[in-house]
Amino acid sequence: MDSVEREIINIEKSMVKLFNEKKFDEIIKYFSKNFIGFSSTKHQRLNSISQLKKTFDHYVGDKVKFSIKNMQVKIYGESALTTFYWKVEMEKRKKSTFVEGRGSHLFLFIENKWQIVHEHFSRAH
Repeated sequence: MDSVEREIINIEKSMVKLFNEKKFDEIIKYFSKNFIGFSSTKHQRLNSISQLKKTFDHYVGDKVKFSIKNMQVKIYGESALTTFYWKVEMEKRKKSTFVEGRGSHLFLFIENKWQIVHEHFSRAH
């Protein structure tokens, strides 16, 4: 594993930790200002950071645990692609539910750091 791959994996792990701590504003710092993507919580395309922030509102329940597994990283020069399987466990009003699916992040090396320019999360069917 090379240093770029390790750096990308560490970013993904950091975002999982921040999500579980509900530090959503800290997660946003990993995204490019020109971000575009799809969320599992909304059908419409996300065309801005402010739209991305709104998707986190869905997870402001009593308890939330986000996890990812089977992550793969592919490096293509100054871009990197991660793919993974995710799971969110939520407890609202003492009722537990979970949602799982697959996700990907496209990173570009911009302004001397790796930034996510595209995210795609979809629920498993």
